[in-house]
Amino acid sequence: MTTSTLTWFKSSYSSADGPDCVEVAITPATIHIRDSKHRDGVRVTVGGTSWTEFVVFVAESA
Repeated sequence: MTTSTLTWFKSSYSSADGPDCVEVAITPATIHIRDSKHRDGVRVTVGGTSWTEFVVFVAESA
């Protein structure tokens, strides 16, 4: 899947008027992560298990 066909979204905690945000696009096999300020820049792709572990870690650390 090319990144141009991905549907990107950002956290509901992000304000609509600020460009500084992390965006994610979810596919059945992977989660794609990018900086909304640099949409054509570096992107990180992780598997579902890694993403789940990250989200759990962040939630427990908050």
